[in-house]
Amino acid sequence: MGLPKKCEINLRRKYKKGSLNKITDVPGVLVGQITLNDDKNHVHTGVTAILPHGDNLFKNKVSAGVSVINGFGKSAGLIQIEELGNIESPIIMTNTFGVGTALNACIKYMLKQNEDIGVSTSTINSVVTECNDGILSDIRGMHVKESDVFAAIENTATEFDEGAVGAGRGMCCMGLKGGIGSSSRILTIDDKEYTLGSIVLSNFGVKGNLRIDGNLIDTSKTMSSESEKGSIIIVIGTDIPLADRQLKRVAKRATSSLGRVGSYLGNGSGDIAIAFSNTNIIPHYSEKAILDTRFIHDSQIDPIFEATVECVEEAIISALYHAETVEGIRDKTLHSLREFL
Repeated sequence: MGLPKKCEINLRRKYKKGSLNKITDVPGVLVGQITLNDDKNHVHTGVTAILPHGDNLFKNKVSAGVSVINGFGKSAGLIQIEELGNIESPIIMTNTFGVGTALNACIKYMLKQNEDIGVSTSTINSVVTECNDGILSDIRGMHVKESDVFAAIENTATEFDEGAVGAGRGMCCMGLKGGIGSSSRILTIDDKEYTLGSIVLSNFGVKGNLRIDGNLIDTSKTMSSESEKGSIIIVIGTDIPLADRQLKRVAKRATSSLGRVGSYLGNGSGDIAIAFSNTNIIPHYSEKAILDTRFIHDSQIDPIFEATVECVEEAIISALYHAETVEGIRDKTLHSLREFL
């Protein structure tokens, strides 16, 4: 399942890709996954966990911003990102009915790491995101368990598979098999190289609308709803020094990526982008009242916007490219993009 190495897609790139061409090219970022796949019982679901860095996230938070592009979604933890501009937990991706389980598991994971949470200091804001995999998977069975979330977090590494794996196992996109996709870009700022990467849980769009490099791909004969009822979760990570205000602006640019691949952000689509920088660490405890942070001058931020749009676009196509054909519940089958290429 999945592919051990990144397959190349002939997309035009203005910016250089990272060595893995994944979000884990950003120093410190790790990704782990658990895939639940039981053909007999129509279970096609899972968990994907993203760590913005490998240290204690509660004690060392990362600057963050969120953009709710279209809010038909059930994610947890976004309000505090919007208010405080930081992330203090792993970012979990799963299916819609797995949010409660994943939230409990993520909280328990953070409580185990931090005995002071809820006792001598504040509680924890855990971030859980979701897309609906009910077209292919028995979503009513609520098959994701807390142990799956723990395992995904504990399995985090720089290498991870893409396609019909982890939270992406049962996802569909643009009339084809969707799932997990990732990409990265290298930018030079003040004579120093920085990395920007993205990972997507891609489950949106309608058949017949897919575009790759501006070219319309005929998927009109595939099985898919005519209305856009899916979702996409987009996580953008970087080591570029950015303020939370700027990260929110970066997250908004993912809208352009969705338009490039053929989405019109339909009424029933939950499209959410989260962006973080792990350079500006916000300590939970500080003896200083005023903290020193760095951020790019707004007049120099356009290349970051442009690289983000390019990076997220490729992550979406990569999810489609690496996916495999899956036969799901109620005799539904979704095919891999490679069968059409």
